[in-house]
Amino acid sequence: MSANSFDARSTLQVGDESYEIFRLDKVEGSARLPYSLKVLLENLLRTEDGANITADHIRALGGWDSQAQPSQEIQFTPARVIMQDFTGVPCVVDLATMREAVAALGGDPAKINPLSPAEMVIDHSVIADKFGTNDAFKQNVDLEYGRNKERYQFLRWGQTAFDDFKVVPPGTGIVHQVNIEHLARTVMVRNGQAYPDTLVGTDSHTTMVNGLGVLGWGVGGIEAEAAMLGQPVSMLIPRVVGFKLTGELQPGTTATDLVLTITEMLRKHGVVGKFVEFYGEGVAATSLANRATIGNMSPEFGSTAAIFPIDDETLNYLRLTGRSDQQVALVEAYAKEQGLWLDPKAEPDFSEKLELDLSTVVPSIAGPKRPQDRIVLANAAEQFKTDVLNYVATADEAGEESFPASDAPAATNGVPSNPVVVTAPDGSTYEIDHGAVTVAAITSCTNTSNPYVMVAAALVAKKAVEKGLTRKPWVKTTLAPGSKVVTDYFDKAGLTPYLDKVGFNLVGYGCTTCIGNSGPLPEEVSKTVNDHDLAVTSVLSGNRNFEGRINPDVKMNYLASPPLVVAYALAGSMKVDITRDALGADQDGNPVFLKDIWPSEAEVNDVVANAIGEDMFSKSYSDVFAGDAQWQALSIPTGNTFEWDAESTYVRKPPYFEGMTMETTPVSDIAGARVLAKLGDSVTTDHISPAGAIKADTPAGKYLTEHGVERRDFNSYGSRRGNHEVMIRGTFANIRLRNQIAPGTEGGYTRDFTQADAPVSFIYDASQNYQAAGTPLVILGGKEYGSGSSRDWAAKGTALLGVKAVITESYERIHRSNLIGMGVLPLQFPAGQNADSLGLTGEETFSITGVTELNEGTTPSTVKVTTDTGVEFDAVVRIDTPGEADYYRNGGIMQYVLRSLIRK
Repeated sequence: MSANSFDARSTLQVGDESYEIFRLDKVEGSARLPYSLKVLLENLLRTEDGANITADHIRALGGWDSQAQPSQEIQFTPARVIMQDFTGVPCVVDLATMREAVAALGGDPAKINPLSPAEMVIDHSVIADKFGTNDAFKQNVDLEYGRNKERYQFLRWGQTAFDDFKVVPPGTGIVHQVNIEHLARTVMVRNGQAYPDTLVGTDSHTTMVNGLGVLGWGVGGIEAEAAMLGQPVSMLIPRVVGFKLTGELQPGTTATDLVLTITEMLRKHGVVGKFVEFYGEGVAATSLANRATIGNMSPEFGSTAAIFPIDDETLNYLRLTGRSDQQVALVEAYAKEQGLWLDPKAEPDFSEKLELDLSTVVPSIAGPKRPQDRIVLANAAEQFKTDVLNYVATADEAGEESFPASDAPAATNGVPSNPVVVTAPDGSTYEIDHGAVTVAAITSCTNTSNPYVMVAAALVAKKAVEKGLTRKPWVKTTLAPGSKVVTDYFDKAGLTPYLDKVGFNLVGYGCTTCIGNSGPLPEEVSKTVNDHDLAVTSVLSGNRNFEGRINPDVKMNYLASPPLVVAYALAGSMKVDITRDALGADQDGNPVFLKDIWPSEAEVNDVVANAIGEDMFSKSYSDVFAGDAQWQALSIPTGNTFEWDAESTYVRKPPYFEGMTMETTPVSDIAGARVLAKLGDSVTTDHISPAGAIKADTPAGKYLTEHGVERRDFNSYGSRRGNHEVMIRGTFANIRLRNQIAPGTEGGYTRDFTQADAPVSFIYDASQNYQAAGTPLVILGGKEYGSGSSRDWAAKGTALLGVKAVITESYERIHRSNLIGMGVLPLQFPAGQNADSLGLTGEETFSITGVTELNEGTTPSTVKVTTDTGVEFDAVVRIDTPGEADYYRNGGIMQYVLRSLIRK
């Protein structure tokens, strides 16, 4: 029950239903707040308990100073938690382990139960092994079940063992699309109360739901577990960036072009740790699908959230997707009553402002390695000539011994060229070179919730087929929609056969290529690429294109709209200027250009209007948690504690609570530490966290081999997140990681100073030697350390490798928080300094003093770092809130929650 200090408790009547609400207008200053802060204010009013959430917190938010730097801590209690299976499996593993730990400490295991609704969508496990055939989907799903049976049995057990925990089975859709199409409430109803739907999710792209007026963002699995168990999210009242939209998109431009433009603008402006809120008359002209696409990319521009207020477009989408009349009426009534309804002419109080005229947006792509590196489509081929030089050695650089004579790169029109003839299995031949598009993927996350770009892609395919065009033979083409509704409207519009003929057959419903589940390239293409060190490319309609992420054979990755993905599959090379050059020839030998097959806005709108209806959503989601026959046939254990299988290589009991007592162990300083890795700028969680394929000659591959797993059954790191032994071995093992302690290497290597001459070794092997010797470890990093997905294993793996502190120039929000959640101390170099300017090589021995001040109940602003080489500096302590300090004192967030629940 709320303390209700502001007498805000009231009643809202909607039709025949009456709801308890907490009125925002009872708090002075609330009317001028941005939409997102009004949602937070309601959250505090409703959860005010006089201790963690007080009247002073509410007043502080009502009196928010838009120009002040964040300093006021508040406790945000999300209405629900959403998970995908890669990050969700470890959550359920940890919950199962916590039940046993509670019992061992004399508590009741049943206390470990989600206290907030928790929903998981299994969408990250399907791999696009098979493609280009009508049965690719069935084959991939069969392979998925074969690989993941143990995990799926475990999740089915979790669905029965935990209250308020639901699972959307495999082969249904991607978490973000299922969220906006079905799970999101916009206004939540629980225990007679109506309040804004809010959430945290174990995927950074949880922000897609911001397009529906729902405030939420991605957190690590560690924070999500705490939220599920009733712990509020500790945060500072953020700065809010107002992004004004005016005008309308021009014909020929897509939501992808818009979002890449916004990403570039906001990344350049700097929005890390801030909320972004869209306002202005251009919002009303922005479809819900486009809003969701923009919200989805929030992690790419670095903001915590990127939200749109509620308006008629929100209501129309809720109706279209099958929400009840009462729910739609409630959303409208509640939003208008609470001042959450969009006023296109309003200018709320924002910390900073940007503006974009939608009519100035032009067709664009982004790459070859970061989503914020936008390239105007008309300049893409020319830009490729420059960018490819970073991936291909010139003849001079190569030296005589680096390449066989036949492989020495030549230059053609200023572009490195090394054409190689490939023989296909059917005996036909073709030629590939640097820049060849080897992966063209319409992949779920960012765009497949947007029917306008999906229909545009299908119409490009239709017009291409009618002209006699198809994909180039070296292009792996895949279609992985975010929900079954997409294939329903493709079928109804008669467009599926054209996609199939171009090679974009359905391969699965889920997060495929964008997460690294692109599957292998055809063997002859892969061999040619690797034998001749070709810099080949991928083009995908996703949001992530970091190095080494999409496919191990592909060096350069480009983000593009779905219709452009089809166009590049037809062109077959990034060297082709698709705005001017022919994509191919028609049946009569005449050149076919992009303009010849690009659909008009009217054509797209006509298909969307006639092929998509509310009945499709109602049918797809009528029994969404039941699953197919394969899911229902899975055998599961019973009981409220899990029966761990000692032979399992997928799900193992982790060591987090071993030796844990009810009393905390005092925090200690760090002495005699060695550097496990010295890293540069923009090291992402992709570089840190295990992801993608598992290679046989790595520590993780060797572990699986030793446990009797055949190489063909290794599966991906993501699918084995429930096994800490695999995951530790894959931490800091990305094939593109460059550890400066081991110059000349690429991948998970370091130097092991426990041995004479400090030989180069695998990071995991060195870590084991350091831990056996009792030597603590540190990581040195640069700017934007930990950007990217909200991967809990980037922090869990760091902690389990024996790392006690990370020292960087700056962090992105989620990873810094996750490090604290695993008991790792995040530190920053003094302003203007970095490892190189301080003369640190990574060969030093480090001591960190002043940490013990935390035992006194305060958090030091800095700690003293010294090395055996005489370097000394004051590192900034990035424990930003008292709540984070409590987690660190307890050894991590899970230990803190466990002790709190037992004491209740």
